[in-house]
Amino acid sequence: MSNIAKTSRRSKIRRRVRSKISGTADKPRLSIFKSSKHVYAQLIDDQAGQTLAAASTVSKNMKDQLGDKPKKEMAEAIGEYIAKAAQEKGISKVVFDRSGYKYHGIVKSLAEGARKGGLQF
Repeated sequence: MSNIAKTSRRSKIRRRVRSKISGTADKPRLSIFKSSKHVYAQLIDDQAGQTLAAASTVSKNMKDQLGDKPKKEMAEAIGEYIAKAAQEKGISKVVFDRSGYKYHGIVKSLAEGARKGGLQF
């Protein structure tokens, strides 16, 4: 399967899922994006159109902690960090948006890290 086909397939899945879920201030959407090198996670309030918290493997505060870990361990650390940021803002429940990616590997590690950090979804 070519890269373009994978991207268009993921986009279709993403649009379909996003039509059904949205985040609020009380229960924001935990959105994930992964590139070939990095992982990004955001807590989004769709009603206000605001990002409440964000974490990624390229952010300054995470780069030092991650070092040269494998991608799954990086994703788990990102999940724990976003959970800690959510706890500081008084958020304990989220809606999980895997952005069309299959729930395994990096996406699963990030979700497990977020759960370990105290988020419920």
